[in-house]
Amino acid sequence: MTRLGLLLAGLLCAAAASAGEARVGAVGAIGLTVSDMDRSVVFYRDVLGFTPVRDVEATGEAYEALYDVFPIRLRVVDLRLGREEIELTEYLAPTGRPAPVDARSNDRWFQHLAIVVRDMDAAYQRLHDRHVTHVSPAPQRLPDWNPQAGGIRAFYFRDPDGHPLELIWFPPGKGDPRWRTPTDRLFLGIDHTAIATGDTEASLAFYRDRLGLRVAGGSRNSGPEQERLNAVRGARLRITALRAARGPGIELLEYLAPAGGRPYPADARPNDLIHWQTRLVATGPDALDDLGRPIRLPDAQLGFGRAVSLRDPDGHYVEVVTP
Repeated sequence: MTRLGLLLAGLLCAAAASAGEARVGAVGAIGLTVSDMDRSVVFYRDVLGFTPVRDVEATGEAYEALYDVFPIRLRVVDLRLGREEIELTEYLAPTGRPAPVDARSNDRWFQHLAIVVRDMDAAYQRLHDRHVTHVSPAPQRLPDWNPQAGGIRAFYFRDPDGHPLELIWFPPGKGDPRWRTPTDRLFLGIDHTAIATGDTEASLAFYRDRLGLRVAGGSRNSGPEQERLNAVRGARLRITALRAARGPGIELLEYLAPAGGRPYPADARPNDLIHWQTRLVATGPDALDDLGRPIRLPDAQLGFGRAVSLRDPDGHYVEVVTP
């Protein structure tokens, strides 16, 4: 090969590396740890319209290795809303710690689900009538000066264990067009999971460059509506949206202000109630090779056969799996 050919080949390899390999074909179930499975299933089913699709228990050395919890016994319930699924896990043994009562949206362990609604006022009234714990005082309409987010309405609240959740409504021209398909359903599906990050560029090096998710958009959000939505006075955010070919998005939330968001606790474990995990479905069996030591599960009770458990630069758990 000529010197020019070698140079071009090197540039192409560098470009491919910077863009990230397509290791991940889909964002799968978003998981969270709960303290009382029956109570949580009632909440997600009866208040938010999710449908339970699987209820299993699991134990053994493979699960202990994957989740680094000993000795382990799990009850796992998958629930579907539209095309998307969440996975609730109750650690029957050993139980973990409750979420801090003073948790804030700018703490680095923050993660939530954004549940799309057909009618924000009706959805909020449903939650209000069922006495959910508010984070936002009421639904907020993001201002029109923000071209990416203007007109979106959103509301933060908490589930029975204190996990933050979001209702979101998209006006015409915003969000996936499928959210405007005519339907009688009030709760439509999951648009994204959002995570707090201390450094967007470090998170992009992990999610985009290492795992191959693509950047799908972004915005800078601030103002009184954003402050009341997040319940953080003086909030100024850099938001970066990531997508795989299928599944909900992942949003990076970097608080440019205020300073003082607390880091992910170094001793946190998956059985603690601040725990969330984002499951990414690999494009093939070789995609796990240099991510870590894959754990092969003895059965397919959880819907996959091999998995690597990773933590992103801020400590959020990510599970990359293959069938």
